[in-house]
Amino acid sequence: MHFFPEQASTFASHVDALYLFLIAVTAFFSLLIGVLVVVFAIRYRRKSPDEVALEVHESGLLEIVWTVIPFGLTMVMFFWGASVFFRITRPPSNAIDIYVTAKQWMWKLQHTDGRREMNELHVPIGQPVRLTMASEDVIHSFYVPAFRFKRDVVPGRFSVAWFQATKPGKYHLFCAEYCGTRHSGMIGWIYVMTPADYQAWLAGGTPGETLASAGAKRFVENACNTCHGEQKGARGPSLNGLFGRAVRLQNGQTILADEAYVRESIVNPQAKLVEGYPPIMPTFQGLISEEGLLQLTAYIKSLSPAPAAPGAASSAASAATPVPERKSTRP
Repeated sequence: MHFFPEQASTFASHVDALYLFLIAVTAFFSLLIGVLVVVFAIRYRRKSPDEVALEVHESGLLEIVWTVIPFGLTMVMFFWGASVFFRITRPPSNAIDIYVTAKQWMWKLQHTDGRREMNELHVPIGQPVRLTMASEDVIHSFYVPAFRFKRDVVPGRFSVAWFQATKPGKYHLFCAEYCGTRHSGMIGWIYVMTPADYQAWLAGGTPGETLASAGAKRFVENACNTCHGEQKGARGPSLNGLFGRAVRLQNGQTILADEAYVRESIVNPQAKLVEGYPPIMPTFQGLISEEGLLQLTAYIKSLSPAPAAPGAASSAASAATPVPERKSTRP
């Protein structure tokens, strides 16, 4: 008897264990309270019309016990739930990037090499997959039950999530947020393949234009290069090496340049002004589609060096010779 979908991701077992613990605690206390209500109702009922209730003195020890035990259980739930939450919401640095655009009533997915899929996604087993998702219209939700993976895709913002499949197979993909009259038809499949089969699948098709190259074209078409250049005295900050770096704002705050920051800087550039630059950038809200914003984000991301493999940084640092410190260019 299968009460749960198949466990096919690295954090599926963690989610199920936490869920079963919450169900067990709920069932235990529900049964305990129900039984005590019946027992006390029978034992302490009024046996005659003239019976007078006895005064009951409170027990300090009893008060402490039924305060400490629930508090301890809630702390267990809190820290266990927090650990599962952080496990799910922190993509590894070596994850494969997949860009997803939700639209009534379909999922459009694109790999970094330009390969596109519709309502289907092919991924290799044992490799983390990082999804950057956007909606063209209403709220959707990317839901794969076997992975215990569900993330809302909200219009006007990027949603970032990840998973790592552990079993080859074909798994259901649903939209778990009511999005219109054909919501029930917004379904698809996730194909988890062995590394050899995945490479064969990659070799079997013709890759299209990469997301980064499409973003580079949009960058020029929208005249972004006229301000965000490398020339001295540019009106906007340089974007080379920007992604993943801390940016200092005019109000003195520091913010990480991630997908959300890049998107907001395009559609609402006055929200977070970079230190040292005037607020002259116009808004592109409504002028660039969500797919176009994903392309621009992929292009800006490609301008930053990829993270070094574990151990490479330490070996490179030991072999490097010291160089004079130079003043960095602020973004």
